Parts: sequence; structure tokens; C-alpha cells
Amino acid sequence: MKFFIDTAEVSEIREAAMTGLVDGVTTNPSLIAKSGRNFLEVVAEICALVPGPVSAEVTANDFDTMLKEGRKLAKIAKNVAVKVPLTVDGLKTCYALAKEGTQVNVTLCFSAAQALLAAKAGATFISPFVGRLDDIGTNGLNLIADICTIYRQYPNLKTEVLVASVRHPVHIVESAKMGAHVATMPPATLKQLFNHPLTDKGLAQFNADWKKTGQSIL
Repeated sequence: MKFFIDTAEVSEIREAAMTGLVDGVTTNPSLIAKSGRNFLEVVAEICALVPGPVSAEVTANDFDTMLKEGRKLAKIAKNVAVKVPLTVDGLKTCYALAKEGTQVNVTLCFSAAQALLAAKAGATFISPFVGRLDDIGTNGLNLIADICTIYRQYPNLKTEVLVASVRHPVHIVESAKMGAHVATMPPATLKQLFNHPLTDKGLAQFNADWKKTGQSIL
């Protein structure tokens, strides 16, 4: 499974990239607003830090403007994945950009039927939002299972399942077990993946035992 970082804070991306665990980045208008910086400048800076896909979202709702925005975003760097909403005009834009060789991330997916449409439109990634489904009393992981099952039936569909709205490590582990290709997560959630009390306990014991030897490797 590939790990994407869901943030527009360049300092967080730089720190996460140093682990060697980051395969890409996702941003959205809300994250850009939190950063307080110029959108195009932020995208260009992120693309220079991470060699993998960097999702940059269009802000228009109509096809003609979405396509213009998408083409402008795609020119920022080769690793830009233009992010479009799962609407009729969004899928039209996806189809047009995909034919031009641009990576497209179709976002705000909440059903398997929508995911099938996105794949047929040539999406590089489909972003189902598990956390938001959980918020309304639905098990978001069931959607991941359904999409992965459908995509496996049709090898000609090349769209990757990008698990979004991740709230905790369980979302990531369970999605990986289902065969999802990517999980995008806030930096804090990535750090949670490292944590286990037995790791901390074992390290403390090793350190205590080593100290007793009075030795130094350096």
C-alpha cells in the first residue's frame, strides 16, 4: 500500500518525507485555506519535495472552467494529479484530462456506483471518504471492500483506490487487507502507525540493560 500525506503544510511534508514512507501528497481547498498561502506556490513547492503524485484540486463546478483550471494545474509539475469532484462535470473533466495524459484524482466518492463511473472515465485515483461515512453512522470500510471487489473483476480498469478521510490506523490496516492501493492520512495519523506500548517497553528495557554494561559503540 502507498502512503500519501493529507496536508498543505510544507514543513509537515518535508518532515514526513524524511522517513522514506511518503509516496505522494493530497491537498484540497480547505487544507490550502488553513495554510494561508498562495495555492499555486504551495503546489509547486510540494511537487519539488515529493516525487510521487501531488493532488491539486480544481475550484470550479462547471466543465469548461474545471478543464481550464485542470490544465493550468497540470502544467505546474509532471507529478501533479488534478483533483476533481465526483459530479457529471467532474467526470467529463476527468475523461478529457486523462486522454491528455494527466493524472486525475476523483474525490468525494461515497458509493461503489460512483467509483465505477470514475474508473470508466479514466480516473487515476478514486477517493472514497471512509471517515465521513463513519460520521453518519455508516461503516466506511464497507465501501472500500465493495470498490476493491468490483475493480478486481475488471483488470482493464486501472484506477487505484485511494482511501481518504482516514481518522485512525484501523482505517489504514483494514483497507490494506482489502487490497486498497493507497491511503492518504494527516501527518498525525502517520505517526500513530509507529506506536505500540510493547515497542516502548522493550526499548526501555534494552536501554536500561545496555547502560548497565558501561559500554559505548562510538
